Amino acid sequence: MKLLLGLFCLLVGSYAQAQMFNRTPTPNDTLQSTKVLDNGDVQFQIYAPEAEKVTLGGDIVPWGTKLKSEKAANGVWTIVVPNVKAGIYRYNFMVDGVKVYDPKAPDAYKTSALVDILPAGEQEFFAVRKEVPHGAVSAIQYYSETTGTMRNMQVWTPPGYNAKNNKLPVFYLIHGGGDSEMAWPGVGRAGIIMDNLLAEGKCREMVVVMPDGGMDVNLFVKDFVNDIIPYIESNYKVYTNAGNRALAGLSMGGLEVLESFMAHPDLFAYINVMSSGWFTNNKEMYETGDKRLAEIAPTLAKTVKLLKFTQGGPEDIAYANGKEMLKVFDKNGIDYEFSEMPGGHSWQVWRNDLKNFAPVLFK
Repeated sequence: MKLLLGLFCLLVGSYAQAQMFNRTPTPNDTLQSTKVLDNGDVQFQIYAPEAEKVTLGGDIVPWGTKLKSEKAANGVWTIVVPNVKAGIYRYNFMVDGVKVYDPKAPDAYKTSALVDILPAGEQEFFAVRKEVPHGAVSAIQYYSETTGTMRNMQVWTPPGYNAKNNKLPVFYLIHGGGDSEMAWPGVGRAGIIMDNLLAEGKCREMVVVMPDGGMDVNLFVKDFVNDIIPYIESNYKVYTNAGNRALAGLSMGGLEVLESFMAHPDLFAYINVMSSGWFTNNKEMYETGDKRLAEIAPTLAKTVKLLKFTQGGPEDIAYANGKEMLKVFDKNGIDYEFSEMPGGHSWQVWRNDLKNFAPVLFK
């Protein structure tokens, strides 16, 4: 019997993130929070090493049933619900009396609360302005032949897009590890930034596609090229040539950008790798990358109008990775621009990256 919980573990590049942050891995990195056992029971787990009491709530728990909760030495709590019938259920953990939604559930990390901190009277480039016409950010589901599943992306279209028949260029914008397709339109404020830039005459009209990059980097590249780009070009009024495609991504998304244009050097004319680079302790990355750059250098020279690398200064956790990687680009004669600003590995930096990159696209 197939149990349709709709609750699955999302392993979002835990190895890559651990490498990038140079931190000690924890059991939470590979924890599968929900698992259907062979006997029909359902096992729930949460990593809470400092907690004294963890229980389970929601309609997955039979009324009046007290479930056993056990804490392992590694800080993982386990609760088993017996004999669960097929269906879709809601659940939550209670950690020392506080209601906690499963941080490992696929959609849990898409619902972070946001708070705007803006100086009084200051019109920040990412602030909502009532006098500015606003485009639409649409939640799109598409079937991925690559993964055999339905996947999600967010798409920004400029004001009045649906009333016009003209084609537009496309800008693909990827989030970092541990985030989702909701990151750029949410905390990244991509739609609002684009609204403001367009209203000020600082950028061209374009379609901005923000896919879900929370998967293995190589698998994402296949999904991106074989499923996402064809979907956009079949369902939106957009140009389909390299000169009208741009690509950018941050952190783990920057690795996905690197892999995408190195695998397909003839697909994008504008590229921005934000706060990312090959891991300095990964010899294979450098050897493979060096060989591939030598192969594609002539194609990049013909196709790419702008290749840009940006960092959040020396305090950016990816700074050393990125700087070391650029030596390989130099060795192979790849033209690029480099810039940095204070702020580290943060949205403060990446929002500025978007503000600076969008105006130079498709000129």
